[in-house]
Amino acid sequence: MTEHPTSFERPQSGVAPADPRGALLPTPTGSALPAQGRAGDTPTPPAAAGQDPAGVSEHAPLGAGHPAEPGAHRTRPAPGPAAGAAEQPVAAERRSGQGLPPGRPTPMRRDGDRLRFVGAATRRIARGMDLDEIVMGLCRATVPTFADAILVYLREPLPVGDERPTGPLVLRLRRTDRIPAERDTEGGFMPPVQPEPTELDSVGAELCEVRPGSALAEVLRGVRPVFTDAPAARAALPELLGDTADFALPGGQRAILAPLRGRRRVIGAALFLRRPERFAFEADDLLVAAQLATHSALGIDKAVLYGREAYIADELQRTMLPENLPRCTGVRLASRYLPAAETARVGGDWYDAIPLPGSRVALVVGDVMGHSMTSAAIMGQLRTTAQTLAGLDLPPQEVLHHLDEQAQRLGTDRMATCLYAVYDPVSHRITIANAGHPPPVLLHLGGRAEVLRVPPGAPIGVGGVDFEAVELDAPAGATLLLYTDGLVESRLRDVWTGIEQLREKLAATAQLTGPDHPPPLEALCDEVLDMLGPGDRDDDIALLAARFDGIAPSDVAYWFLDPEDAAPGKARRLARHALSRWGLEELTDSVELLVSEVVTNAVRYASRPVTLRLLRTDVLRCEVGDDVPQLPRLRQARATDEGGRGLYLVNRLARRWGATRLSTGKVVWFELNHT
Repeated sequence: MTEHPTSFERPQSGVAPADPRGALLPTPTGSALPAQGRAGDTPTPPAAAGQDPAGVSEHAPLGAGHPAEPGAHRTRPAPGPAAGAAEQPVAAERRSGQGLPPGRPTPMRRDGDRLRFVGAATRRIARGMDLDEIVMGLCRATVPTFADAILVYLREPLPVGDERPTGPLVLRLRRTDRIPAERDTEGGFMPPVQPEPTELDSVGAELCEVRPGSALAEVLRGVRPVFTDAPAARAALPELLGDTADFALPGGQRAILAPLRGRRRVIGAALFLRRPERFAFEADDLLVAAQLATHSALGIDKAVLYGREAYIADELQRTMLPENLPRCTGVRLASRYLPAAETARVGGDWYDAIPLPGSRVALVVGDVMGHSMTSAAIMGQLRTTAQTLAGLDLPPQEVLHHLDEQAQRLGTDRMATCLYAVYDPVSHRITIANAGHPPPVLLHLGGRAEVLRVPPGAPIGVGGVDFEAVELDAPAGATLLLYTDGLVESRLRDVWTGIEQLREKLAATAQLTGPDHPPPLEALCDEVLDMLGPGDRDDDIALLAARFDGIAPSDVAYWFLDPEDAAPGKARRLARHALSRWGLEELTDSVELLVSEVVTNAVRYASRPVTLRLLRTDVLRCEVGDDVPQLPRLRQARATDEGGRGLYLVNRLARRWGATRLSTGKVVWFELNHT
């Protein structure tokens, strides 16, 4: 149920909320407050000579013909001897609201009205979660019930928690709110003449530097709200509002300056304003302003802390996930990540794509239990471990086994699910191992979607469990979808119902593009997320889609070379023939030189046959493998050295190059551009 602040003064009919930077309209009396009124309004009759028309208390004693209300509190004496019996009916009309023109706000008549207003206003302020919501709640709660306009200044920048500000105290005008001027043209009144835009913008300085020892600094240090007609506040206003202070403020007690003090220090100020034709503030209104300022300042303090925590959570989650997916040979990738809710921005879901030797790629998706900083930290450690294990070119089941051991070292209750798959674009095969994760879905080129049958396995962290791997076909044009359980499981459906709905959604999406054209990966990910309903966001979601393009057999050349002195020459001839067959004769000289250098280095230390493979994709890739695990390092050869220049030539001539350790040795590879 939505709460609405109780208004004890009748608001003007048709008044809409003010703009965020609403300006105050000048009146004939020199005040910049908007003239409130409608057709038929009459100005407030003047009081006795020598008395401020608005200076009569809202709680003045009732006059003749106006019986006292039951339960009314003790009345206050008249402000002066000039206030006689003839003025008592006027005071009674002010107090009861009788005799006021239609649309004119009525005053708060009792202390109980003030208490109810403060309760409703603080509830509205407390509903805000971020800084803007809290400041807006303060403005909307006070205008027009308590004031006709409000200016809210906040420290720039706002300190967070126990941080000590280092620079000078600078206040920035964060928001203004006011009752907009309005006239009824049907009653014969002309619309008010609007001031020039520059004059409107000049009401309230945008920035204000509070100098130490100044009048404004003393008022802010005092913490308590003050009327602006007090000497200290009158001296502080020009510093706060700039040169327009005299123009902007009405006379009398119609403005309150309230410092906003948080848990540790003053973080801003609020200026409450009333028009000249409205009743002036009373001493009790200072208590109301103090309550509003205190609740707003504490709420702003909490909002700043919440914003810092949300920023840290966002940064943590962002850095834990891959910023960009790698460009791998023979496969295209797309991904999505959605947190469970705005209030739980971190979780344990992750995905990854890791290039492997031999143009292969490892596809990983996992889910750590929980939605907290701890879950995200454990997820980051497991993801780093998986990347390290993938660099060792371990089989998928071995990777899961080592992840299980790592999770047990992190703690006894560190549980996670994970699916690890390795795709080989040359053989068009994929090897998958599962640790309690939902099975992947394969969308074939013709539009058929199937849930792959993989061993379920136990979650990571259980310990003492053997993981199995299964090898499946990965035809060209097919799309593999890896996901976490947040996509298919919720309070409204079980996991297998969600998996079946996902399979049907993929099949329906594929039908839109026809049997010979797979749907675009990015659009496919968006369509998959569209299947989520309003009640289906109980968990965060990680999604990784891989489109298998593969490498055609005609674009692959593979040979075994015996570790002998003639191997480099044989490698040059084989590479020359392959380039001629592919129409890449312009690369012959560079390829022969680099192949000769890499093969020479391999056969020098190898004890088993050396492998040589050429792959033609968007680039020409050459891979040389041997059974020696030591990786070659680039170094600068001295002038007297007879060797050590092979990798230097590779580094200068190749587009990219690298060396990867395998379980059976290593692979040195390089790439060259071709037209």
